[in-house]
Amino acid sequence: MHIATAILTDEERAMYEWQMWTPGFGIEGQVKLKSATALISRCGGLGGPLAYSLAAAGIGRLVIAHAGNVRQSDLNRQILMTHAWLGKPRIESIVNRLREFNPHLEIEGIAENIHEGNAEELAAKADIVFDCAPLFSERFLMNRECVHQGKPMVEAAMFGTEGQVTTILPGTTPCLACIYPETPPAWKREFPVIGAVSALAAQVAALEGIKLITGQGEPLAGTLLYFDTLRMRFERIPLVRRPECPVCGTMRGE
Repeated sequence: MHIATAILTDEERAMYEWQMWTPGFGIEGQVKLKSATALISRCGGLGGPLAYSLAAAGIGRLVIAHAGNVRQSDLNRQILMTHAWLGKPRIESIVNRLREFNPHLEIEGIAENIHEGNAEELAAKADIVFDCAPLFSERFLMNRECVHQGKPMVEAAMFGTEGQVTTILPGTTPCLACIYPETPPAWKREFPVIGAVSALAAQVAALEGIKLITGQGEPLAGTLLYFDTLRMRFERIPLVRRPECPVCGTMRGE
């Protein structure tokens, strides 16, 4: 990941002081976060809490793609939406609330979901991509572009009371098309959602991104973290690249 150098202001040093006390993090880690740009594909029940945590951590720039207007059914989990914004564009609510929360954050809000016509351009804007879309068509497009452009992608998903997160490093780990050669047959646009489960997956994904950007710890590279909140059971599931994968199969391992 190629990240430019940034300088922390006195106000930013004060804001992130406790975070910089984390062993191995320090000013260097904070500067790396400020210098980074992240793309979030959809900013709803998963992407909203994730964006909030990245904003709190001091990421420098967010590019957020999310279409449509706020609906009543969004409000059990989409923490960047409000009752006062019902019927209005989601992306405006997202940008407004994040700017209120952290005025130092640079945000580019795009009132579109990921599609064939914008996937390449959007992925090119970022150092790291967070895939939070509900539709596999969008997820597969982001996966393809991240693999082609060599961008790390944090893949987060949930259904009902279960969730999963993995980190895709092109050329090193399995890509999403390795894990899911086809769209799961039971998958549909609307599905059971408890907001706290979405938020849990989002926080794990945010930490994965922070680790990748700052170079700390061990990411979930080649590993799927699955959790079942009804039993509070967490599992680490090894993932394997498919040599015949049409997206990453021709890439050499590192």
